[in-house]
Amino acid sequence: MDKRKVIYYCDELNDEFSTAQITPKKIDGGYRYVYNTPFKRFTRVFWYDVVAKPLALIYTKAAFHHKIIGGGALKAYKDRAYFIYGNHTHAVCDALIPSMLNIRKSVYVIVHPNNVSMPVLGRITPSLGAVPLPDGREAYKNFLEAINVRISEGCAITIYPEAHIWPYYTGIRPFKDVSFSYPVKLGAPVFCFTNTYQKRRFGKRPKIVTYVDGPFFADASLPLHERKTDLRNRVYDRMCERAKNSNVEMIKYIRSEDKNG
Repeated sequence: MDKRKVIYYCDELNDEFSTAQITPKKIDGGYRYVYNTPFKRFTRVFWYDVVAKPLALIYTKAAFHHKIIGGGALKAYKDRAYFIYGNHTHAVCDALIPSMLNIRKSVYVIVHPNNVSMPVLGRITPSLGAVPLPDGREAYKNFLEAINVRISEGCAITIYPEAHIWPYYTGIRPFKDVSFSYPVKLGAPVFCFTNTYQKRRFGKRPKIVTYVDGPFFADASLPLHERKTDLRNRVYDRMCERAKNSNVEMIKYIRSEDKNG
């Protein structure tokens, strides 16, 4: 558990408070996002279905008494691809909870290049569904092609639009609308999940209660360039409402200019 009690921040959009020290590798045009070889299909099944999902269930239940509310909304889309957006508040659980929400669906997560840059684990995370953000035009083209492939396969694409980890943060930080261009362009439904931290009857560690909402669809009556902003705003507003269910503050976040006030 994070031992920090207070964190001072300056920029809600760009401040990063992960304790991991990783030098990210460059995701250039040579990075391969999609493999179709028998061996890569085997490693996907082995690492994701055989190893990761059972461990994720055990860890989230044992450590945080994880509970999902509203998960039934996803069942109607078990045979259809969708994007699902969540708040970014825990380095470990944020990697595991998407699989718990989509237990019968193959899940991919758009991640920072740090997640594929670790000496050993970085070789495994792509098999677990990590899709690193690209560097440069050629890599971006390959990245978009990979998203299109996974959507055509009926997968769930998880996005953390806040981009940076704020451990145990109980609010929803403002986030940009850029990542909502994917569902707008592909005509895919959108869901969101909000992880909240709530009191347990026994023990100091909070339980995590995840609220799932949706589906949301792009408003076809709006001009194309306004659809992603409207979609982002509706998702953001719903997540803000759900975040009010947190009733445990493990770390207090204070804006830096207010720390002496």
